Amino acid sequence: MQNEFDKVLKQIEETRRFLNISENIYRQLSAVRRFLEVNIPVIMDTGETRIFKGYRSQYNDARGPFKGGIRFHQNVNEGEVKALSAWMAFKCAVVDIPLGGGKGGIIVNPKELSSGELERLSRGYIRAIAPIIGDRIDIPAPDVNTDGRIMSWMLDEYETIRGHHEAGVITGKPLALGGSKARSYATAQGGFYVIDSAAKKLGIKKGATVAIQGFGNAGRNIALIMEKAGYTIISVSDSKGAILNKKGLKITDVAKYKDEKGMLSGFPKAKDIAPAEQFAEKADIFIPAALENSITENDAKTLKTKLVAELANGPVTPEADAVFAKNNIAVLPDILTNAGGVVVSYFEQVQNAYGYYWEEKEVLEKLEKIMRGAFDEVWKTGSEKKTTLRNAAYIIALSRIAEAMAFRRE
Repeated sequence: MQNEFDKVLKQIEETRRFLNISENIYRQLSAVRRFLEVNIPVIMDTGETRIFKGYRSQYNDARGPFKGGIRFHQNVNEGEVKALSAWMAFKCAVVDIPLGGGKGGIIVNPKELSSGELERLSRGYIRAIAPIIGDRIDIPAPDVNTDGRIMSWMLDEYETIRGHHEAGVITGKPLALGGSKARSYATAQGGFYVIDSAAKKLGIKKGATVAIQGFGNAGRNIALIMEKAGYTIISVSDSKGAILNKKGLKITDVAKYKDEKGMLSGFPKAKDIAPAEQFAEKADIFIPAALENSITENDAKTLKTKLVAELANGPVTPEADAVFAKNNIAVLPDILTNAGGVVVSYFEQVQNAYGYYWEEKEVLEKLEKIMRGAFDEVWKTGSEKKTTLRNAAYIIALSRIAEAMAFRRE
């Protein structure tokens, strides 16, 4: 398996051509600051004890506390978690919020656990990493296969250990425990602001066709948001299959069907296609919203689109990225496109610190200003440097991180 962190190192090296980064800072950016591996014993419903392996990676905190989600997935590995922690640092820097980059994960298929087993695992993980997190040190959040309920267990366990309330230690919490309005769909909403801004620059009109890879939280929400904004969603996929209707899917009906059947295949108002066939169907905008490396070089050669918007983390392989650049297909990089989630997590921390909570309208207004502003900066930098939007986003992110590091401990 390719080490995901190698992709990070390659991108840093690529970006270095455009920046005057000292050798000392470059070496620091090429390594994770701290990496913790833990073994979590969990008493299963059968009475046996199973050991689950978990990780927490803390990449860089020059601009603020480490920040990043926790994912529960059977394919979690060290390289992936390290890469995700670096991408989080870059993500926070490109949208200019005062946070660094962290990430966590547990090797587990949560679908195989009961609710009680899942709770014991969640609490056990937080007990294991409690010494290295805190609202001014490292702030976890939800990621793949984790949600507000799991965050509430983790928050409760952490506060029990510490013996005091510390709502800002974890974001993505339920509203009743200090969560922020709009956080549940913030990644997709932020992505929409970026995609919509790019569509205007590229002359893509409302009513344009959209294909979405992945129908989890981010994929489903971006489909609903874009449909409401006037875009035509022609294709969506999940891990089991994909569906196509060239005249447009009614996403509320698709979502209801998915909830009832547990899959997209068989939806009565669409044609079943293999997930790989999505690439061959022409769409103005293609949105990967699944997992890493989901678009390969061959997929990129097949894809018929004007714009690729990375709502997932690292969905485009470097080889596929090169194909897109050669074919003049614009790619909105993940560190910009999916930063809406961490922006609203930052808002949640601010609200926790003040004990004063904003209405949803105010959250969305602040999010839109940040996301559209960040896109404009990336677009301008790409034009000035005559490079891709990905390189432009990294130029902005790395220059901000390097500046903070130089003031601290170059």
